[in-house]
Amino acid sequence: MRRLSQHLTFVLLCLTSTALLWKPFVASLYLALHDDEFTHILLILPVSATLILSEWGSLKFKPSPSPRIGVSLLLAGILIAVFSSASRARLSPDSRLAAGMFALVTLWIAAFVLCFGTKVARSLLFPLCFLFWIVPIPAFALGRIVQWLQSGSAFAAWLLFSAAGVPTARDGILLSIPGLNIEVAQECSSIRSSLMLLVTAMVLAHVLLRTPWRKAAVVLLVVPLSVAKNGLRIFTISMLGTHVDRGFLTGRLHRDGGILFFLIALGAILLAIWFLRTGEDAAANPAGLSSVAAEPLAPSLN
Repeated sequence: MRRLSQHLTFVLLCLTSTALLWKPFVASLYLALHDDEFTHILLILPVSATLILSEWGSLKFKPSPSPRIGVSLLLAGILIAVFSSASRARLSPDSRLAAGMFALVTLWIAAFVLCFGTKVARSLLFPLCFLFWIVPIPAFALGRIVQWLQSGSAFAAWLLFSAAGVPTARDGILLSIPGLNIEVAQECSSIRSSLMLLVTAMVLAHVLLRTPWRKAAVVLLVVPLSVAKNGLRIFTISMLGTHVDRGFLTGRLHRDGGILFFLIALGAILLAIWFLRTGEDAAANPAGLSSVAAEPLAPSLN
């Protein structure tokens, strides 16, 4: 009966906070449905809920309310919400949206801690913090990320052209090869697939690896892989367009081929996880000890 009360209170608190901050919540869903840069938002709630439910049965601690920490987080969430609402003149609409969603996620986590306690929250720290991915990245930060991806993609493509022996001139995000001038536009930064790759890598690392530094290594690997896959896409389409058929420059591979290069990068992530997991297994079984217990020696007969 007590557990049922805890769960009902948690649901009630989450519904209440969502109702109070329904405008940023609906606006975030609208962005996710209509803007490619925010598609990953649609995955966050289902993935986080699935991780919490799948790990709930293996918890080492019984849910026990933590009123002090929970109320403190509730107050923090309320203050952030009030600040975002009171700063309409000073904050841009996208920054207010990010602040509102940050406040909402804080209130969800506060409700969880208030109902189930800090020990359970620490055990489920990743799926709880993963919820912050539902916060839309403000335009000023997203613009800088896109610019960095543009520059990095141009550099990666230049390296590939140079390695292939193709004469290449590079000026920032502009590349020139025989028969073609290339500008790495914002659309070519692949911000959507890069964010999806990062979110996917975080979940895979959490589920398949145990040690924190190995999980962190996988997440950090996403950064060069995002740049490399973009550079590979530019190189591949350009080479096909200049050596096979000019139609490749505007064809389906150019428009919809991002999924192919995303899968290549994802394959590299899975390979890295396999390698790191092999290292974990080796560390857990040092010196090649056999998992099968040795059989006792038979007594000698005189």
